[in-house]
Amino acid sequence: MTIVDVRILVEGASDVEVVSKALQGLALGSEYNITISSIIPTTNLEIAKSAAAGADLLIIATDADRVGRELADRLFRELSELVGHVERMKIPLGHDLEHIDVELVRKELKNTLVRAGLKSLQLLPEYMALRNQLLDLKGKYEMLEQEKQKLESQLQEIEQNYEELRQEYQRLKDENENLKILLDKRSNLVRIEDAWKQIFPAEEVPDEEIIGEAVERLGLQGRVIVGQGYIYAEEEKLIEELLKIVYLTMTIAKPEEQEKPEEKTEESEKIEETEAFHEKIEEL
Repeated sequence: MTIVDVRILVEGASDVEVVSKALQGLALGSEYNITISSIIPTTNLEIAKSAAAGADLLIIATDADRVGRELADRLFRELSELVGHVERMKIPLGHDLEHIDVELVRKELKNTLVRAGLKSLQLLPEYMALRNQLLDLKGKYEMLEQEKQKLESQLQEIEQNYEELRQEYQRLKDENENLKILLDKRSNLVRIEDAWKQIFPAEEVPDEEIIGEAVERLGLQGRVIVGQGYIYAEEEKLIEELLKIVYLTMTIAKPEEQEKPEEKTEESEKIEETEAFHEKIEEL
């Protein structure tokens, strides 16, 4: 069982002698499971605070006169928050051991200890209620702590999933940008008639087979696709060059009037243009 630490505060050295004499007739350890750890003779508040701090029970033993009561009241107010419990004790007037009734002091000291015990019992229901509240709050705290740890784990998982989704979004975004760049570099699929009229608005649109044959003869398979009235090329300029070659080829195939030998014929000029276009095609 835990020993109760009791300290006694008296006014002066003579009171120490009186209280010490009274304690000699008390079996405090066996009867009350307490020990008187110190008897402090002082009226100085700061000294009293330092000496009493941490005691389980502080007994303020002062004279029964007016000065003693006032001192006890002041010390009681100032020291109540520093110790577990404070109890007052009146010392009979007359500090001479030859004349003071030590048995009366011993009885008063014993009654003081009993009063302190009874007051502690009165506080016991309140203490038990507070203890139950503490246990209840402790249980709730542990539940909240477990919930907190669970939420922290979920938050960590969510943050990890978010980071994965962010990286996937960035990857798809970059991929989309790259596709956009590739699409911007490619020519749009256009109708053969529209492409032809844009270059030769006054000329008749050739058959699709003629343009397809030109693609094969020029070795442009894969780079130029012709079909269903449409033409597609990796580069927009390639469509224009191809149609110009087709036009020149069709023009050369038409019967033309013979020109003078010394003059450069229109047919020879077109052949030279065709060769030039071939060179451009090879460059592309």
